Amino acid sequence: MDDTPSDKSRERAVPSGRLARIGTFGRLVGGVAGGMAAEGARRLASGGSLSARDLILTPGNVQRLADRLSHLRGAAMKMGQMISMDSGDFLPKELADILATLRDQANFMPARQLDGVLKDQWGPDWRKQFRWFNPRPIAAASIGQVHKALTRDGELLAIKVQYPGVAKSIDSDVDNVMTLLRIAGFAPPELEIDKLLVAAKQQLHEEADYHREGAQMELYRKKLADTPGFVVPRLHHGLTRERILAMSFEEGTSIEALAEETDARRDEIVGRLMNLVARELFDFGVMQTDPNFANFQYRPRTGEIVLLDFGACRDVDPDVSNGYRKMLQAGLSGDREQVIEATIDAGFMMPIVFERHPERVGRMVDIVIGEMREDKPFDFGDRAFVPLLRDEGWAIAQDKETWAFPPVETLFVQRKVSGTALLGARLKAQVNIRRITEEVLANTEPMPAKAA
Repeated sequence: MDDTPSDKSRERAVPSGRLARIGTFGRLVGGVAGGMAAEGARRLASGGSLSARDLILTPGNVQRLADRLSHLRGAAMKMGQMISMDSGDFLPKELADILATLRDQANFMPARQLDGVLKDQWGPDWRKQFRWFNPRPIAAASIGQVHKALTRDGELLAIKVQYPGVAKSIDSDVDNVMTLLRIAGFAPPELEIDKLLVAAKQQLHEEADYHREGAQMELYRKKLADTPGFVVPRLHHGLTRERILAMSFEEGTSIEALAEETDARRDEIVGRLMNLVARELFDFGVMQTDPNFANFQYRPRTGEIVLLDFGACRDVDPDVSNGYRKMLQAGLSGDREQVIEATIDAGFMMPIVFERHPERVGRMVDIVIGEMREDKPFDFGDRAFVPLLRDEGWAIAQDKETWAFPPVETLFVQRKVSGTALLGARLKAQVNIRRITEEVLANTEPMPAKAA
């Protein structure tokens, strides 16, 4: 929390009313349509071919999308972040690069709008509780922005303040963004995504409940109390409200600063994070499912990792945990048939996929088994196998008969797994994943099935 956004140009009021947000989406659609018309005219004049997808994904249109989502914040911006992080290897480069800016920075509220939120949550005399409260945020994200403050009792705090109107706009924002994705061809009509939209809205409503996030933060403090190397902020109950989360200020720097550290330190830290993911899945029964890099900070002097942002914590479905356990156990034993059977049983792959494309599925499973069985450090920076998986997966995806979403709960878990692996790739870490997996599986038991 040491990077203060000081650029005045990033100060931008959040559209908090329903009509204001609809108007912003309307201007986005109008701008995209105008950009499509201009690009279409240019291509026709030069004798080029036309496709709706290519016309939409021009750099200008993608920049309009990123700019408007950044302006709206809330669910709209959050979905843009999720699309960027979850699909980095599959999106067109121009779209991936510009949407990535949504992970790195956000606009922040002008002082007058901030004061209005604080008065609403703390009352008109809220300043009397502090020796000082820095009105300039030290971080700004999709749901809220974070300020540094010192209480009358001398306690240094980080205060997360939710943007006005974002909680009430979640459902409509998600629907509007999904409409844009359908227009752009990222949500084909053949895919039934209603369950996914319901789950996305539910999670975003949970993230907007700061009382709930505070409880999840306390839960992680308890679960990691005896685990060295992790720091979880302490909740300040007296100042926390539904739209304000108060916690101890924990010094740290960007997790990506690890790139300047020794190979041994990078490998050790990423190994610790991968171990945490495995414990969340097989031991804790709860997982923080947002792997945004900003949710991890690093203390160079001690090597500790500061964990931030617990709004995306979700209980791990026992069926999902046990499904992963069976797949990993089969993979570690090198049993291709058992991996495929466990993958289907867990709902990660529909039976029709294997029935129609057994050779391609077999090749993908062989690649994964080969990588996970190596009893040596896995090189996250060497992503040579990713194009191989992508090519096989893309070939299968051309068969619309196989199109179906896996169980929604698996998507949240997989997002955390793949996002942590992406961080490992960014840091070019090398970690013995097999050893970590074997150790956690050996020290945990399958989760009891949910009551019917």
